[in-house]
Amino acid sequence: MDFSVFAYSALAIAVVMFTTWLVSLPLRNASIVDPVWSLGFVVVGWVSFAAMHQHVDAVRTGFLLAFVTIWGLRLSLHLFIRNVGHGEDYRYKAMRKKHGAKFWLVSLGTVYLLQGILMWIVSLPLQFGIGTSTKTSWWVLPLVLGAIVWLVGFAFESIGDAQLRAFKADPASAGQVMDRGLWRYTRHPNYFGDASVWCGIFLVSLGAGGWAWLGVIGPVVMTTLLRRVSGVTLLEKSLVKRRPGYEDYVRRTSPFLPRPPRN
Repeated sequence: MDFSVFAYSALAIAVVMFTTWLVSLPLRNASIVDPVWSLGFVVVGWVSFAAMHQHVDAVRTGFLLAFVTIWGLRLSLHLFIRNVGHGEDYRYKAMRKKHGAKFWLVSLGTVYLLQGILMWIVSLPLQFGIGTSTKTSWWVLPLVLGAIVWLVGFAFESIGDAQLRAFKADPASAGQVMDRGLWRYTRHPNYFGDASVWCGIFLVSLGAGGWAWLGVIGPVVMTTLLRRVSGVTLLEKSLVKRRPGYEDYVRRTSPFLPRPPRN
């Protein structure tokens, strides 16, 4: 394991997030961090590869780079299209109102530095998987399992996002609760998909052996954020208040793991 990979990744993340912060200042829009967040993981993957390119395990690294690049580019494009033309997200507007003239500096720590640290932690499976040159005899098993879990997660996230986008574009859906397609089985198929994608990446990285098992911290942190912090919990506080019928949807539908709805 070449531990310099962790330093290169941290430096790359710092450059990405600091640059994004600088761009956000004249725009007065901290929301640009949302599409950049997923792109940052792509940067970590390729920076890790650049640091180790002469020593990587080609098969494992190829899968890891493909998985994080496909996931990161799709999610970034989705968030960019969703946010463009809509101004700053309500979360950042509330923070800007609270901190007033100091928000430009406060945002550097509470938005960009914090998300950068989380990005480095969540991407640990990438860094371990690519930063280890070891070829282990049992690498096929974690590769296959990881690929299956990643595919399930990517399908849930991308299909769920497409279904919600079509629902919002239909004038007949105004004021209604999205409870069709994958959203019938989980209130947040996109969040479940995100968590599964990173579980899949972690499983692939296990083929590196050695310290790679410590990469489990990544999907654990990502899942906790999505399920208990900035994802389900935070979003549903506002949805229950502003969307009639959402409480009934909550009662019959799983918050995260897909399952048949209750009667």
